[in-house]
Amino acid sequence: MTRTENVPAPVREQSRARYPDRTGYVERDGVRVFWEQYGDGEPAILFLPTWSIVHSRVWKAQIPYFARHTRVLTFDPRGNGRSDRPLEPAAYDEAQFAADALEVMDVTGTQNAVLVGLSLGSHRGLLLAAEHPERVSGICFVGAGTFLGPVLATPVQCIMRFDEPRESYEGWDRFSRRGWERDFPGFMQFFFGQVFVEPHSTKQIEDSVAWGLETTPEALTASIGGEVVTDRTAELCAQLRCPVLIAVGSDDRITPPAISEALASETGGRLLVFEGSGHSLHARDPVRFNLALRDFARPGKRRSQTWPRAHGRARRALYVSSPIGLGHAWRDVAIARELRRLVPDLEIDWLAQDPVTRVLEGEGEHIHPASSQLASEATHIDSESREHELNAFETYRRMDEILVANFMLFQDVVEEQPYDVWIGDEAWEIDYFLHENPECKRAAYVWLTDFVGWLPMAEGGEREAALTADYNAEMIGQIARYPRVRDRAIFIGSPEDVVPHRFGPGLPSIREWAEQHFTFAGHVSGFDPAPSDVERRAVRAELGYGEDERVCIVSAGGSGVGEHLLRRVIDAHSAAVERVPGLRTIVVAGPRISADTFPRKEGVEVVGYIHDLHRHLAVCDVAVVHGGLATTMELTAARRPFIYFPLKHHFEQQLHVRHRLDRYDAGRCMDIDTSPPDVIADAIADELVREAHCQPVETDGARRAAALIAELL
Repeated sequence: MTRTENVPAPVREQSRARYPDRTGYVERDGVRVFWEQYGDGEPAILFLPTWSIVHSRVWKAQIPYFARHTRVLTFDPRGNGRSDRPLEPAAYDEAQFAADALEVMDVTGTQNAVLVGLSLGSHRGLLLAAEHPERVSGICFVGAGTFLGPVLATPVQCIMRFDEPRESYEGWDRFSRRGWERDFPGFMQFFFGQVFVEPHSTKQIEDSVAWGLETTPEALTASIGGEVVTDRTAELCAQLRCPVLIAVGSDDRITPPAISEALASETGGRLLVFEGSGHSLHARDPVRFNLALRDFARPGKRRSQTWPRAHGRARRALYVSSPIGLGHAWRDVAIARELRRLVPDLEIDWLAQDPVTRVLEGEGEHIHPASSQLASEATHIDSESREHELNAFETYRRMDEILVANFMLFQDVVEEQPYDVWIGDEAWEIDYFLHENPECKRAAYVWLTDFVGWLPMAEGGEREAALTADYNAEMIGQIARYPRVRDRAIFIGSPEDVVPHRFGPGLPSIREWAEQHFTFAGHVSGFDPAPSDVERRAVRAELGYGEDERVCIVSAGGSGVGEHLLRRVIDAHSAAVERVPGLRTIVVAGPRISADTFPRKEGVEVVGYIHDLHRHLAVCDVAVVHGGLATTMELTAARRPFIYFPLKHHFEQQLHVRHRLDRYDAGRCMDIDTSPPDVIADAIADELVREAHCQPVETDGARRAAALIAELL
């Protein structure tokens, strides 16, 4: 009977860009192996497990992209993930892993597949392809861990000395029985630091360490005792009957490039060297790897397309609007309107997702059909939220899989349809991966944003300070190396709206750097932000508000994170009415929160998504909102009194937005933790009698931004 350790419950995981269509277990000799299937179609792609130090999530940057085109299979290796953790070394023989792969193919009805193997998974793929050629239509080796070439891989050398005592347990001496017993997490941190040698790889290292700690020293020790038939490698290579692709990083410290070069020589396969990359190039350079694997796995499978001659093409723009908040959508619609006035024949396609699509549909804009395949950023935001709390920086970091998937969709769209200009309003995935893959740029590109610089919150301590500085340093380096990627960088605001902080120790001042690299359009509004008194009375009457009625609008934006604030203000209504008799409170749940979830209270109206919410805000007597920039600036432009509650741990709302509102002398900032209902009621009453004295807001930002973009057309 095979002895196994208990499989731990999966750790809290970040949102996936795509979830499996089918899951299950195969069982052989008492060992259960967990598998997943995504999508369907031929030829299937089977991403093999590598060493049991990580599980199938190591392929998270590939799965969503390929699952849109074909069937994708993965399974967790024996010893990690949701598979069993046998303690007998014989359970980890290489033949066992190859047999597991074959069993997964059988149970999913997959007749043949392209195999993709990372590191030690390459040897397992080689074994399967050689012994079952009818089941394998191609094989891609990544950082090949086969036993060829003039040198032994460093981990193999460590395994040969695994039980030997060391004088110290630093560096590669951590890769030993006693090293693991002494400090297993420390080994993981060191090992994956060798896997990812590329600068700014903090997230990939962090993920891998977490996956590694889902196994145990005992299970991992057993995994290195399995039988590996090293003297048959050349013979297995000679038996291959399928196309071969070998991808290797020139700086691979785990399996030296010489091994991949020898494998290419033995198999006659194509060798693709990623200059400057390390061992897990598929994770650190996912776009380049995905495109190479696509062309290898599906040769000649590109969809047919019509090619219009350049001078006969309609002028076309692809507009990508961030789904994090509805403010982006309204300002982008305003810019698009002005752009059409300047370029009347311009056709605009929108690559966008809910809730932005609600605004676009209401305004009659054309949403690209591929938008339905975007991985949901809003769902990810909601999953990361707590009660009026969202760590914006960590939420962005944990969205990396979604960003890769959405860039790959963008890449498909622009390969099939020529555009004159791409416009990205805080489309982080496009900006990042274009700078990482400048050869993908095939049109003029415009970047829009209303803040510059990741900033650490004090409660994040040294770790957050170091990480934000690292992210900023990477961005600064990207812009310096490839200034040609952004044809226009437009800041929505003025230079004074940029925070007077530094990007980090030894890094530039954010404001000075922004002034060198951005053009400033001023505030962009989707409508007339400051109606006259006559217009205001007319709009109030149209919306059903009495001339002498006191109206309080409560809104928390386009995500689900604002529900706690809405409930708190509902609880404050009774006390507010005592201070302001007849007060009418209208709570706008928005597109992501059901209005039916709130309690009913006399004098409080709870409504869902309101397409023209800006009109209500412009004529209300007071508003209560969270700290999003778009809503608070619209209230500032309309000179309405308002109270805002920045989300906890949200650096943009706590630092960037607050800096801007302070500059305009607008709004009353309050802390949710020190604001029980009676305190909120007092604040509402105070704001109703306080005369708004905020500074005037620019009204021509959309026109200025459009003029900058039109120059590219």
